[in-house]
Amino acid sequence: MLASGSVFLDSTIVNVALTRIGEQLPSTLFGRLEGQALVYNGYLLSLSALLILAGALMDFYGRKRTFALGLAGFGVASALCGLAPSMEALVALRALQGAAGAFLVPGSIALINTHFDQAGRPRAYGIWAAASAATTTLGPPVGGLLVDTLSWRAAFFINLPVCAVALLLTLRHVAESRDEGSSGQFDWLGAAIVALGVGGLAFGAIQGQQHEWRDGAAFAALGLGVVATAALPLWMRRSAHPLVPLDLFRSRTFTVINVATLFIYGALYVSFYAQAIFLQGTLGYSALGAGLAGLPSGIIMALASTAAGTLAGRYGARWFLIAGPTIMAGGLLWLSRLPLSSAPWMASLNSPGSLIPPLSYAIDVLPGNVAFGIGAALMVAPLTSTLMSSVPVEHSGLASAINNAISRVGPQLAGALVFVAVTASFYGGLSRQLPDVDVSQPEIRALVAPLNRPSPAAPERLQEAARRASDGSFAIAMRIAALLLLAGASVNAVGIEETRS
Repeated sequence: MLASGSVFLDSTIVNVALTRIGEQLPSTLFGRLEGQALVYNGYLLSLSALLILAGALMDFYGRKRTFALGLAGFGVASALCGLAPSMEALVALRALQGAAGAFLVPGSIALINTHFDQAGRPRAYGIWAAASAATTTLGPPVGGLLVDTLSWRAAFFINLPVCAVALLLTLRHVAESRDEGSSGQFDWLGAAIVALGVGGLAFGAIQGQQHEWRDGAAFAALGLGVVATAALPLWMRRSAHPLVPLDLFRSRTFTVINVATLFIYGALYVSFYAQAIFLQGTLGYSALGAGLAGLPSGIIMALASTAAGTLAGRYGARWFLIAGPTIMAGGLLWLSRLPLSSAPWMASLNSPGSLIPPLSYAIDVLPGNVAFGIGAALMVAPLTSTLMSSVPVEHSGLASAINNAISRVGPQLAGALVFVAVTASFYGGLSRQLPDVDVSQPEIRALVAPLNRPSPAAPERLQEAARRASDGSFAIAMRIAALLLLAGASVNAVGIEETRS
């Protein structure tokens, strides 16, 4: 729980710190928005590309051994990120951090699957999901406090004690386990094909997003990813000892859960990333305020996930996997109304520069976050338990890693789609408000960016137009995320066969 929690904690803390990182860390290669996205996405890229390899290595060489190495690597990389002298260095070090993190979340799930029987897993996954939610919930307020009172660098250093304690507990108390039926030959060529497939798709989506789909490298990477992904089953069918046994996908439940994961986790990334920047950049929340704003959904997840996992094991997971994403979509549609507080009667009731504008938050933000938290609590533990119950125990690490890889590629592809929509909406909105301004000029784009706080050097007229344009862009992002969640719920409704422990 501490190991996977450290990955979730890092993601949420860094989300809160992105605005400050973009403002304070020098860069010669990246613009502010581009640098912010690469700090977040560079981590996800290496994590995504190496997840399946990490899961296979865990099953092959031993889950405890590789899990401990991942913890040590994650702690060291976090320390180096906190010492980064430039945006370029931080982007590179985040990739190293993601490579180590590839062993942690699927590793923790594999350990649970290995050490609990079929009847005990739903509750165990519920406890894991609750603990992960509690850790994640601490991320935004703790990160905001660290950023506001110390520095954005402290957002990385906070990982060190968590990793140290988790590593000590792993070495002392976790029993070693591995796939005893493995042949002694590891499929390194299959691992390379998987890394090219997943990494190519993720990099292509990121590169296209950053360069507004004007960079040929993005399309080349996507093409490589598609070719490698298509070649993978052909190689696995021919290989005597395939990295990914195709028998896994003969399980209908395993396949359906992974398709639903692609949609659902794409929506999660879009909502978390857009909210973190929008609340601070456009609505003027402090870093701590932005962190506290999402606290209710995390608390609900922490309190309700264990019960949801237990009940899903007793009564069947199907309805939980339909209701959860649907309720989450409703929460995001509520958030797409932001900011109603820009209306004069509402704005007059809030003091400028407050930590969290109270009336605006209670009306515009809180209901959406509560609904989102309820839906997530209903979904996470049943999804994990259903996935892992659909595969043999000896493939625990690999099955978990495949699902985690999909949950990372989904965000990249969804992020690319939403970036295009958000950017087009933002600059289109600017053009409509300021028809005499050429918003395609680099000097204008250096002053304003979607969802971000306008530069103080920008004329007041441009600043106000940017804030209004960001309102519309944020609404589009939330609506696309809601549609992705509803797609995930629909896949579960059609494909999941009801099972009980």
